[in-house]
Amino acid sequence: MALLSALLGFLYLSVCALGNPLTPSGGRPLNLNINAASGGGIGWRMPFDFPDPSVIRGRDGRWYAFATEGNGKSIQVAYADDCFGQWNLLDWNPLQDSSWTSGRNTWAPDVRQLNDGSYIMYFTGEVPNSHRHCIGIARSWDILGPYRPDPNPWACPIDQGGAIDASGFVDPFTGERYVVYKVDGNSKGDPTPCGTGVYDPNMRTPIMLQKVGSDGSSKIGGPIEILNRIPHEDGALVEAPNLSRRRDGTYVLFYSSHCFQDPRYNVKYAYSDRIEGPYTRAREPLLRAPYYGLRAPGGATSSVDEHGHEFLVFHGDCGDSRRCMYSAEYY
Repeated sequence: MALLSALLGFLYLSVCALGNPLTPSGGRPLNLNINAASGGGIGWRMPFDFPDPSVIRGRDGRWYAFATEGNGKSIQVAYADDCFGQWNLLDWNPLQDSSWTSGRNTWAPDVRQLNDGSYIMYFTGEVPNSHRHCIGIARSWDILGPYRPDPNPWACPIDQGGAIDASGFVDPFTGERYVVYKVDGNSKGDPTPCGTGVYDPNMRTPIMLQKVGSDGSSKIGGPIEILNRIPHEDGALVEAPNLSRRRDGTYVLFYSSHCFQDPRYNVKYAYSDRIEGPYTRAREPLLRAPYYGLRAPGGATSSVDEHGHEFLVFHGDCGDSRRCMYSAEYY
């Protein structure tokens, strides 16, 4: 009997020691779901081209969405009284000064409010006389701008292909600020619809985490790699990172994989109990075609509405070369 008890104890400890390979230390697997039955449902919020959207609630209680260039503007902006309601595109360009950029192909703006009440915009700007991009910063005291860009890029590892898709994050538990972004390794060579070297298993498109000061830009230490592509899972790249933290303290990293023109483009997520990682990938994407009638959904940004519900805005192929903005509650 003593031998049997010892054997059972050994087996119990062995199983517990193995744990769940999808579980970060100290936690349980995170399985997010889309609440398609919520009051907002899931569907496009603007019937025009509005890629790579991000949202922020202004001091006036309205919601504002910023997006990649289009409709004759280097940065697009729209507003709504309800994040799941009717959105209205504004005839206004919040970023009018091209500064260090070529003034073309300005992508993926992300606007955050700073402690002093001003606003900072992270954006992806094209390097002059190049197809590569780097990350810039612009500032304004008004949420709509005009935003005045800094004279030099904020992150520009040009020898690695450049950098794109910056997104700000304030840890609600510590108040510390961070920026996540993608090193654009698939743009190191000649331009193609999906970059270069996409079949090279050694090509890297890492997602980086940079801690910053209260001004949203002063770098504290160096960037930390928190995710990179796995070729057989992600195709050519991972991109469009965005951080959130749940009430239980779990950090969630949303990101997209494959090329945005690829029907397999999607919204994935990984999670960790430490902001620096390591991050554990979820088993399945949160959003992908053809679920909910979506085509090539990606470029997601998370937020929390006035009722405390977590939701995403993202773009999806809506025909005629448009990428419309969608929103969806998740839990």
